[in-house]
Amino acid sequence: MNRHVTVGLDDSTESHAAAAWAAREASSRGVALRLVHVEEWPVTPEIPLTLTEALVERYETLLREAAERARRDHPGLDVTTEMVHGRAGAELTRAADESEVTALGSRGLGGFVGFLVGSVSLAVVATSTRPVVLVRAEQPGAEAGATESGAAAGGSGAAGAAGAAGAAEQASAGAEDAAATGSPPDVVLGLDISRPCDPLLEFAFGTAARRNLPLRVVHSWSPPASYGYAAILDPEIGTGLGRRAAEGLAELLRPWRSRFPEVRVVEKVVVGPAARELVHASRGAELLVVGRRGRRPALPHLGHVAHAVIHHSAAPVAVVPLA
Repeated sequence: MNRHVTVGLDDSTESHAAAAWAAREASSRGVALRLVHVEEWPVTPEIPLTLTEALVERYETLLREAAERARRDHPGLDVTTEMVHGRAGAELTRAADESEVTALGSRGLGGFVGFLVGSVSLAVVATSTRPVVLVRAEQPGAEAGATESGAAAGGSGAAGAAGAAGAAEQASAGAEDAAATGSPPDVVLGLDISRPCDPLLEFAFGTAARRNLPLRVVHSWSPPASYGYAAILDPEIGTGLGRRAAEGLAELLRPWRSRFPEVRVVEKVVVGPAARELVHASRGAELLVVGRRGRRPALPHLGHVAHAVIHHSAAPVAVVPLA
């Protein structure tokens, strides 16, 4: 199969925002865009054939309109559509495993900054062998939108127009957040220097390079509990640990700086819980990149940092599986 970016599409505003993100990503990578809708509606004798036909027509229209919008926004982009039947989580995970990256829509948390991530998105994020990006439509403080990406719901027509407007709103959210924080948008990478991973670094550096954005690399550390009393007696102990963490981060990033000389890298070493620091760093970012450990066929699993980040980040979140 040709190289491509996939988006799980339904007729929610969040899904349209994810489609807009995926179209831009596919265009920047120079690959095709694949729009997938999973139809979970059962086809049984108890369900009238006319209703089934109406649903099929409805989602075919949804896919066609989304494809036309992507081609209009990115001339020359190769766009394909596909409607499949089955369980949304399983089918979208299968599609994600064949893609360079997959985008899914997730609802905002109403008056709170962040995402409401449902079972379908969590299943795909926790089990896919390829990066998955969660995108929401609402700006911080906006009301939550419609259903989660991947589920079979909603309608086209007016919903499509609302989705397109939501996608445009989402696209400007990062810039507005950046204005609020007084800094330009960037790509934020949460990195554990004790467990480096080339796919995670390559995804973050590659995204920053393609989008001509700075890359802010955040490493969070906490002193061991045994240092508690020693730190009171000798504050320089904490300073030394922080200096070694900064040196380790700089050493880890050195070859990647050479590989991507066009990317301006900002290194940040902070003391505190990683999830809290990354959620704070996501404010004003265009994308937050984190890793996920664990591999199939193990049970779906998200570490506590990735789990907290995908629910509370102010920016779209890319979750990259780590070997």
